[in-house]
Amino acid sequence: MNRRRITALVIFFALAQTSNGEVIVVPIGQQAPEMQHLPRPVRGMSQNSVLNEYGLPQSKSAPVGDPPISIWRYPYFAVYFESDTVIHSVLIHKPKVDLDESATR
Repeated sequence: MNRRRITALVIFFALAQTSNGEVIVVPIGQQAPEMQHLPRPVRGMSQNSVLNEYGLPQSKSAPVGDPPISIWRYPYFAVYFESDTVIHSVLIHKPKVDLDESATR
């Protein structure tokens, strides 16, 4: 075998060994079920309505793109705006801490 072929085989087998991960898919409706009841801004609300109802966010991203999309982050959810209008709000995942792990830290 020539050197190029051997190199290609070594790379192929190295990559084949690292690509055996497991993919876990959790449907959106099942993510953070204990937080699904929390009120969040709904599509179509204005930024002023969100401020009046939910207060100041913890952080804001500057608008990006055309149309401009910005994100306001609150403790338990993030609100996505297109210009001045809510297009989506999502819960922020907070991993549960395993009691056994926290005791060893």
